[in-house]
Amino acid sequence: MPTPPPPPTKHQLALMIWLAVFPTLLVLNVLLGDVLRDLGTVPRTFVLATIAVPIVIYGLMPRLHRVRARLLTRAGASR
Repeated sequence: MPTPPPPPTKHQLALMIWLAVFPTLLVLNVLLGDVLRDLGTVPRTFVLATIAVPIVIYGLMPRLHRVRARLLTRAGASR
C-alpha cells in the first residue's frame, strides 16, 4: 500500500484555494448578479461568502486534495 502524500505546502495550498475560490465566485456572480445588484457591498459580500465557503470547503477542496494526491502518486511512480 503506497504511503499517502505529505500535506500541501503553503504555496500549493494557496494555489488550490485560488483554483476553488475564483471559479466559484465567478459563477455565483454570474448567476446571482441581478438578484444581488441592489444590495450594498457588505450584504452582497456576506451572501456570496455564505454560499461560496461551503462549496469550496466541502465540495471543491476535497476534490483538489484527491487530484493533488493522484498527481504526486503518479510523479513518484514514474521516477
